[in-house]
Amino acid sequence: MAFDVSIEISKSFSVEANADAVFKVLADVPDSASHFPKLANLVKESENVYRWEMEKIGAGAASLQTIYACEYNSDAATRNITWKPTKTADGNGQVSGAWKITENANGGTDLEFSTQATLTLPLPKLTRGMVSPVVKTEFETMVDKYISNLSSAFKA
Repeated sequence: MAFDVSIEISKSFSVEANADAVFKVLADVPDSASHFPKLANLVKESENVYRWEMEKIGAGAASLQTIYACEYNSDAATRNITWKPTKTADGNGQVSGAWKITENANGGTDLEFSTQATLTLPLPKLTRGMVSPVVKTEFETMVDKYISNLSSAFKA
């Protein structure tokens, strides 16, 4: 009865803060995640592994919650951060991605964000055509808000 929704997002933007300050925030998963909208809970499962529990959408039996876990790796020398999916008992998502952080000529930072997600929705396959575009739009809206929140935080 369930079906998968695949999502790919790539964003590039610049901020005023220096690259080392930006890396410090983004490499600290709880600090970085604090800027992500609709995050209900972030749970440290083990060293560099975090489970993301998003807010529930809908009501009662018709509610959905996205849960996934990722292992994070950061490299201070290259200022790159990557994450890959790990198994979590109650998860319904697989998410991977990367941050590429580069100092720019103005003393600020250029950022490249990319993520790929596959969400398994426990809904009848007949609803795929209606639900998939809504899920993709919601995910992209949350990423846009995340980037907006980070951009605001890096202005200081």
